[in-house]
Amino acid sequence: MERFRKLGIHEDIVKVIEEEKFEEPSEIQEKTIPLILAGKDVIAGSATGSGKTLAFGAGIIQNTKPGHGIQTLVLVPTRELAEQVSRELRKFSKHNALKIIAVYGGVSIGPQMGSLEYAEVVVGTPGRIIDHIERRTIDLNNVKILVLDEADRMLDMGFRDDVEKIIRKCPTNRQTMLFSATISHDISHLARKYMISPVEVSAEQYVDPSKLTQIYYDTPDNMKFALLVHLLKEEHPGLIMVFCNTQRNTDFVAKNLQNCGINAVAIHGGLSQDKRTRIMRMFNAKQVGVLVCTDVAARGLDIKGISHVYNYDTANESDNYVHRIGRTARAGKDGKAISIIASRDYDNFSMILKRSGFEIRREEMPLVERVNLIIPERREGGRFGGGRGGGRFSGRSGGRSSGGYGGRREGGRFGRRDDGGNRGRGRSWGGRR
Repeated sequence: MERFRKLGIHEDIVKVIEEEKFEEPSEIQEKTIPLILAGKDVIAGSATGSGKTLAFGAGIIQNTKPGHGIQTLVLVPTRELAEQVSRELRKFSKHNALKIIAVYGGVSIGPQMGSLEYAEVVVGTPGRIIDHIERRTIDLNNVKILVLDEADRMLDMGFRDDVEKIIRKCPTNRQTMLFSATISHDISHLARKYMISPVEVSAEQYVDPSKLTQIYYDTPDNMKFALLVHLLKEEHPGLIMVFCNTQRNTDFVAKNLQNCGINAVAIHGGLSQDKRTRIMRMFNAKQVGVLVCTDVAARGLDIKGISHVYNYDTANESDNYVHRIGRTARAGKDGKAISIIASRDYDNFSMILKRSGFEIRREEMPLVERVNLIIPERREGGRFGGGRGGGRFSGRSGGRSSGGYGGRREGGRFGRRDDGGNRGRGRSWGGRR
């Protein structure tokens, strides 16, 4: 605990840290806490799981006084993160009696109005904070500390105008902290516009590359789901996250995994907040082994014990790929990231290989069993999860399509021939048992 005390953290917070059995500060905590406690504006490049909530939380707890109105506002991109951050701040401040509330959409606004009258720390999503500003049910005139958590994600989600409007509603004489996994041009512009002589710090990526194995399978379009089922049943890992790009595909994959006897559940922004909270609670308690999700679950959420990450749909940006795989290989544990690539993924995967700098090894596709799919009612001309033509079976037998990844055009669809230059094999993959 001495290393925490040397950072200047009050003893009542150190007591909680000791109760939580934290052994030593993380890199981002050591770099930012002294600056934050000194009242500096801080720009922190920090990945999910690096301990940033305690970093900015120490300053919030030590510099917020009970009974003086809303003095701290923490902006976050998602409802889940609002719940998580507020919960962590309550935990660390349990000896300080601060009133900390989470404010987000998808739930009744009435109870929030009542809570805001007594709150000292508010953690909220931009959209709902704007709602309260327009209704005049939140008073930001006494805000001394403003935190933008997962700032890059908020901008990616289209909250720039809302964030800037909220910043302008806060007093100019305040401390501003900006935490972001990536410091983009947009983030730098925001900092120059609204921060005062900010100190910029960064921490090494929390994911240990030496502990992370990254592989991909190049599959025929109608084999994608069958391969996912095969891999989930063959491996015996801990908690698993399966990423899809759309809410519709997330529901499709989760429902069909359940139909195959796999304990899976879907989470995405289309679900009610109560249901999302309940699902995350079940997953963290290991009552469910496979979480099928959109990128809403890739950022910010503190989910421990993820052994495998599957990219069922390839991320449409290299940053999203990095945040997905950042859920595993954490805190000294081994992890594995598996991408299942079909023709519709080629362009995105090519971009990820080019920009991410990761070495992603190709694996030969195993023989997999036929899988019956529950095909939802499709929209006119639509496709859904099962690949080309929709397909009634994911495991339909038939040769490889067009040579796939690595065997298309001049030396491969992505400019590599890591399969030895084979241009496609007329082997049947799906119908054998």
